Amino acid sequence: MTGSAVPVALFAALFDDAALFPPGNAPMSAAIPGHRRHRTSWYADFVGPFVCADTRLAEVPADVVVSVVVTGGAAAIAGLGPLPHAAALEVPGVETAADAEAAVAALRAGRPEGSAGFVEVPRGPSRPAVLDVLAGTEFFAKFRTGGTVASAFPSEAELAEAIVGCAARGLPFKCTAGLHHAVRHTAPDTGFEHHGFLNVLLATRAATDGVSGASGASEADVAELLALRDGAAVADLIRAFSADDIDRVRRMFLSYGTCDIAEPIEDLAALGLIVVPDTLEQHV
Repeated sequence: MTGSAVPVALFAALFDDAALFPPGNAPMSAAIPGHRRHRTSWYADFVGPFVCADTRLAEVPADVVVSVVVTGGAAAIAGLGPLPHAAALEVPGVETAADAEAAVAALRAGRPEGSAGFVEVPRGPSRPAVLDVLAGTEFFAKFRTGGTVASAFPSEAELAEAIVGCAARGLPFKCTAGLHHAVRHTAPDTGFEHHGFLNVLLATRAATDGVSGASGASEADVAELLALRDGAAVADLIRAFSADDIDRVRRMFLSYGTCDIAEPIEDLAALGLIVVPDTLEQHV
């Protein structure tokens, strides 16, 4: 597919390397060399940190920058010890506003200097209260956008509500799981309905297109953007981003974890949104 590329800034550090996690489940012996290749490749600017559970940090070389998933939740942060190569801590297991308050307190006390902090936001009725706790802090939201069962994938309406909720609060977020490809699609092998990361970028632009911090588009309008499945049409909408759009969107949608960095790179190349060096074939 032909078309003009977009500025690198739109995809800068967008793809966190979650090779260790499902459905990829790469062994550490393959994941670390793979991450090193990504970080020294022509598309290195698009690659974020190596995502690793705290229980496996001893297997990760000290020169590899990591985003640490604290499997024990907020209470386990104090016992992590020094983490000089941690770009971020990610805290799961939050179900209520009180849990979120505990996560914020634990991150403030135990987060390595200079690292970011993400709190995984629950699905369901407690989500707005958790977002309220995070709003105005130095920490960010994390949304789960898929998994290994169909029920792990939020609908367009549910994800739109989450994105608009963050936009209204000025709360940046990342996503994890399920964003395997650029555009909304049905996986042929599982039948799961996957969100597209380009759709999330479009949705974030619409949700933040307001004034004085107010959200822009309605949840219904944002859900319509998340539902788009025509790759060429989605790519054309992405090409219409202004420099201000790119800055605003990427200050809100920070990154997402992907178990295969090759997939988003290949999709962007196929849509003509990034330039592959002439000396390379269009694969990673």
